[in-house]
Amino acid sequence: MHRTILALTAFCSAAGAAHADTRFFCSADDKDVRFTVESGFEAGGGHKLNHFRGALVMKSGDIPQALKKIAVNSENLTHHWSHDGELRLEVFYDGGDDAKGQGLSLIVTAGQRGKSMTAFSGTYELAIEGDAKPLAASGKVSCGSK
Repeated sequence: MHRTILALTAFCSAAGAAHADTRFFCSADDKDVRFTVESGFEAGGGHKLNHFRGALVMKSGDIPQALKKIAVNSENLTHHWSHDGELRLEVFYDGGDDAKGQGLSLIVTAGQRGKSMTAFSGTYELAIEGDAKPLAASGKVSCGSK
């Protein structure tokens, strides 16, 4: 009986490790922006989002101070997708009155369908739009999973 319980415990532990939740992190640092975002998805059916956070630093001098350094969380994540080697995240941040009516949109697309997602790359698109001068930037992003 003792051996049976031990064997079941070991089997359940191994099964739990094989179906562990997945965390992804992506970052970019170029002439326009420096950012990092981290997201987590449940391993079970539907791959429900269970974690998201990030920080962005805008390097352009032409944007309101309220959008120069921002922190985002799951409330700012408007779209997310993780399936078969692809990761897609869309973030929207409304800077409010201090941002002079401008909002920030960040889209991260990374991975390659059917490929491993331990370390992978992709692109980002960033736009600041609203009442003042718009800003658009795009570039490469590096990602990984743990």
